[in-house]
Amino acid sequence: MSGNRQRTLGGGGQHVLDYLKRMQAENPAFFYAVQSDSEHSGGNILWADASARLNYTHFGDTVIFDTTYRTHRYRLPFASFTGFNHHGQPLLFGCALILNESELSYVWLFQTWLHAMSGHSPASITTDPERLIQSAVAQVLPGTRHRFCKWAIFRETKEKLPQLYQSQPTFEAEFKKCVNESETINEFESSWESLLQRYYIMDNEWLRSMYSARQQWVPVYMRDAFFGEVSGTEGSGGLNLFFDGFVNASTTIQMLVKQYEKAIVSWHEKELKADYDTINTTPVLKTPSPMEKQAANLYTKRIFKKFQEELVETLANPATKIDDSGTVATYRVAKFGEDHKANAVSFNSFEMKASCSCQMFEYSGIICRHVLAVFRAKNVLTLPSQYVLKRWTRNAKTGAVAEEQASELPVHFRDSLTVRYNNLRQEAIKFVEEGAKSIHIYNVALDALQEAAKKVASIKNRSSGATQGATLANGGSQELHSNEENQTAAYQSVDEKEKKINELTTEIENTNQRCEVYRTNLLAVLRDMEEQKLKLSVKVQNAKLSLKE
Repeated sequence: MSGNRQRTLGGGGQHVLDYLKRMQAENPAFFYAVQSDSEHSGGNILWADASARLNYTHFGDTVIFDTTYRTHRYRLPFASFTGFNHHGQPLLFGCALILNESELSYVWLFQTWLHAMSGHSPASITTDPERLIQSAVAQVLPGTRHRFCKWAIFRETKEKLPQLYQSQPTFEAEFKKCVNESETINEFESSWESLLQRYYIMDNEWLRSMYSARQQWVPVYMRDAFFGEVSGTEGSGGLNLFFDGFVNASTTIQMLVKQYEKAIVSWHEKELKADYDTINTTPVLKTPSPMEKQAANLYTKRIFKKFQEELVETLANPATKIDDSGTVATYRVAKFGEDHKANAVSFNSFEMKASCSCQMFEYSGIICRHVLAVFRAKNVLTLPSQYVLKRWTRNAKTGAVAEEQASELPVHFRDSLTVRYNNLRQEAIKFVEEGAKSIHIYNVALDALQEAAKKVASIKNRSSGATQGATLANGGSQELHSNEENQTAAYQSVDEKEKKINELTTEIENTNQRCEVYRTNLLAVLRDMEEQKLKLSVKVQNAKLSLKE
């Protein structure tokens, strides 16, 4: 790749910019920025809506920067910042149109995105193995662990060595096995050397360069850093999980905005469904362990299943003490018949801390079967709090940490419709969870929701006549230019003020309509709770009749 590659958007660029301006006018928490271009050929564009910025406060520990769509297969200068929510689903943190591919442009892109995320750097980031991106990440995110997408390397290796892949059809499978299945650094080193000798490619320049960069893409070297992968998400074949199925080789700039919105709606609906399933589905426990019951109440449904798999495997992975130096003991944990694949676990009984050579907890945030086997041997009945990563729990979006981070966001961001919606939804879920536990709590929760519905209706009626005298509390445009240090005043003429008042009047009317929708939804929840109450009453009556009989 050259040091500087320029693209143009044509008419589609203006379409995107018009969309971004409109979205920010509707919600000041919508962030977008345009990199100025001295040659007037079009600058890079970055944007992140209110939901993306809020989601980052909860799940911004690991980030994927996907530039797949810039390749010759797609020819779309589109890139995205994504991560994973508490269900392990893809989550959007921002998007970009990259028209000018240079080191300075990527530095601007990462700096601007970090600014939109309130300056909080992620613990790790995964990108394609490109020199310009690598240099920009090193400059802007020096404390962030940088990983190259291994599937991009697999793909590029196939492109670099076409004759080898055609003449030696077994090479690809052995190459991937060497990378994916090596459990220790020594095992990888030995396997790699054997692979190169077997296919007579010891002097291949590309493979030498990839070996030199092995600490940034081979999994066994990266397991000491958190990447949020619970079931091989990076092993799905690429990075573009969020827009997979929405953006493809035929997608044009003109179509991008529509497909972008479709992807957001689709994943939001999937998250809501996962939330609902977690709350309303009782996990089937497979052991009598109090720890399993504890985990079932803490984790989301998908994460609990992963934890449960690890817990059940402890039955086939006994822990044997091999060293004891007071408070710290070392255990050897291996599956029956697989002693050659044993893992070492050190356990501090005083601090209730354990570390395993597999480093699964460090990598995924879920405790491994090896540590759980030691807990089982030491009769540790519940999970120590340090091994419950909040980002995987049902309450990942609530609590002091989230509130502290949210308080650092601009006022207009915290006051935005999206933030209010998410906060209200989380509080409502608490009522549903507690209300389902008993008839008494159910009645209290129902009364509270009904009272809330009355107050919402009352405020809605009062606000409908309050369209006059509205004031604007806007932090100003988020559109940035590299050669601008200060923004001009937002409104400099009477005409602009009158125009803004009209816009605010329309916004208030739209808000009233949304309130009506929320009120309708709230009433639907209340009706549903009434139905559940009736069903519960019937079950109680049937139980009483059964006892009498």
